[in-house]
Amino acid sequence: MGHGKYRNGLKTVILMGALSALILVAGTLIGGRSGLQIAFIFALVTNGIGYFFSDSIDLRSMRAQPAPESQYPGLHRMVRELSSSVNMPMPRLYISPTEAPNAFATGRNPSRAAVCVTHGILGLLDERELRGVIGHELSHVYNRDILTGSVAAALASVVMYLANMAWWIPMGGNGRDRDGGSAAGALLLMVLGPLAASLIQLSISRSREFQADENGAYLTRDPLALASALKKIEAGVDRRPLVPDPSLQTTSSLMIANPFRGSGFSRLFSTHPPTAERVRRLEEIARKHS
Repeated sequence: MGHGKYRNGLKTVILMGALSALILVAGTLIGGRSGLQIAFIFALVTNGIGYFFSDSIDLRSMRAQPAPESQYPGLHRMVRELSSSVNMPMPRLYISPTEAPNAFATGRNPSRAAVCVTHGILGLLDERELRGVIGHELSHVYNRDILTGSVAAALASVVMYLANMAWWIPMGGNGRDRDGGSAAGALLLMVLGPLAASLIQLSISRSREFQADENGAYLTRDPLALASALKKIEAGVDRRPLVPDPSLQTTSSLMIANPFRGSGFSRLFSTHPPTAERVRRLEEIARKHS
């Protein structure tokens, strides 16, 4: 996990730079020099919010509440044991009231981390499977890649917002405003901006899920437990998907499984790798270390 921590720190810097640059380009295409200035402010504010307040935003989006040890002693014991096994601080624990089975970790570093599980996942998984899920989420915490996902989603949201703004930019006249904004550029942004933001985000999100699966398997010493949990969660999401909502965009990319029902083309742009591939890799780890 130590190597993963430094790799993910580098990924965060690269990601923030790439998406911030995309935001600045988008602002320039929409409004020329004035658009660039506005986009620069957007990028600074979004980076700051993503860094300092991502945990609060993610927990609020799922209506999560603290999970007291008196009410959830088994969950606290499980997380404490796994955290202690690698000499790391125990994260705060939260419960989301939704029946959709899922879990996520949030927070910019291990000392500020929180792990949230939904009411639905507690009723769906047995203790061994839930331990596998907790191991996966703790791996995200200790690899320090939660911040990467939060920043990616926040900055991608700004790109989407700017692309939507482009629809309201006048396209008439000579195709160029007095500040240098281009109607053709705004049109290009509408088409390619969201795609570029999604591809940048996907390149980070999918690799970190595979990494957390592998690290979680070694943390719990039970890769088949996580494999079984992932299959149950995917089936549970098909029965009880979350309703797509803009406020859940950032948090959904942090969850252990895609919380929205999707198929065909939409799965190509999911921030999560296919469950079948994740299960296959976990089963391979189990065979190697049986």
